[in-house]
Amino acid sequence: MANQEGKRETKKAFGLVSAVMLGIGSMVGAGIFIVIGQAGAIAGNIVWLSFVFGGIAALLSGYSLAKLALRYPSRGGIVEYLVQGFGEGVFSGSASVLFYFAGLIAIAAVAKSFGTYAATFFHGVHDAMIVNGFALGIVAFFTLVNLVGATFVAKSENLIVAVKVSVLVVFTVAALFTIDPKNLSVAEMPPLKDMFFAIGLTFFAYQGFSVITNTVEDMEHPERTMLRAMVWAIVLVGILYILTAVAVLGNLPLEKVIQAKDYALAEAAKPIFGIWGFKVMAATALLATASAINASLYATADISYTMAKEGNLPKVYSYNVFQSFEGLIISALLIAPLILFFDLSEVTTVAALGVLIVQGLTHVGHLMRLRETGANAWLVAAAALAMFGISGLTLVYTSRHDPMIGYYLLGAFALAFAVEIALRLATRRVVSRQIVDLFNRVREI
Repeated sequence: MANQEGKRETKKAFGLVSAVMLGIGSMVGAGIFIVIGQAGAIAGNIVWLSFVFGGIAALLSGYSLAKLALRYPSRGGIVEYLVQGFGEGVFSGSASVLFYFAGLIAIAAVAKSFGTYAATFFHGVHDAMIVNGFALGIVAFFTLVNLVGATFVAKSENLIVAVKVSVLVVFTVAALFTIDPKNLSVAEMPPLKDMFFAIGLTFFAYQGFSVITNTVEDMEHPERTMLRAMVWAIVLVGILYILTAVAVLGNLPLEKVIQAKDYALAEAAKPIFGIWGFKVMAATALLATASAINASLYATADISYTMAKEGNLPKVYSYNVFQSFEGLIISALLIAPLILFFDLSEVTTVAALGVLIVQGLTHVGHLMRLRETGANAWLVAAAALAMFGISGLTLVYTSRHDPMIGYYLLGAFALAFAVEIALRLATRRVVSRQIVDLFNRVREI
């Protein structure tokens, strides 16, 4: 018996280093390529401070999620934590549907970014038809890939992570030596409130840290490793983002950042490395966004769709066409109008707001389960306040320029509630606790 336990222990796939690398790979993806220009257009040369506060918010949220993962290790993730916090009612069910919708919006944002960067190779960056064509094409491509199985893409993920992180590091280090101090001067600094308004976007660039919680069942000594991995991954990525922000705003005048906000990172590489620097950075953005779309389609269109529709996950959850075709196809069809009828900044903002609110609700639910998780009440409360505070600031700022953002968000809430009620009435399904099911199966064995 002892030998069997020892063998099981040696099979754990994630130690501290591997969990940290997984978190870094998940965070340093499409987000930074989308966000750096848009946030810089708002916060100007102090956008690096927005990344500092975004990182602090990510640390608080990561702490709460890590504690929840240790107590409720489920591949249902945030949906599981919502149900544990609020019970198997209409509220938690609606939140799970909203989480699914937020995932769709996030994929649309990444796809739109892919289209924008792809269009730069054809001098059609301002041509909506070209941008939307590439965005729709990449979603269609990876929908097909996911339908037949994406093992070849999954195996190449480590290489993709190495490439995109290496390119960012090389660019940042080189760019720090070519900074024009005038671009970072106090005279060029916008009002401090603009820096706070950009935090919602910079937090979006950290999205992906929660993937570390998914490794809990395959992690060596998770009670010691989980929280350390979360903190290390977020801190290291935060340092990279802050330096990248300084490099971009230090090399590009603010007017150029605003002009090229959807592809500012590639534009900032041009003065240092010439046209090839621009092309390499744009190609890296294409690689990062394509990788993010492939991973997100499975997580959102398969697992989240099934949780929202069925209320639970099947005992055997295989990655193949027979399990995932319905969720993938319906999700792809829902993503298409988001790409066609929203511009990049709108889509990114709505995605960020959706994620912030769902995570804020998750932390509120956590406050009701502190005795079970053993988490620090002040840190969990701070995580909830950070999520709602950032979403409020983002909503206030964007409403000044696009009053429809608030209506889009309310529409998403109303639609999620309506879908939840319809599913309950039509199928009598309830979004259930996965951990209870796991414990029951153990008792049955």
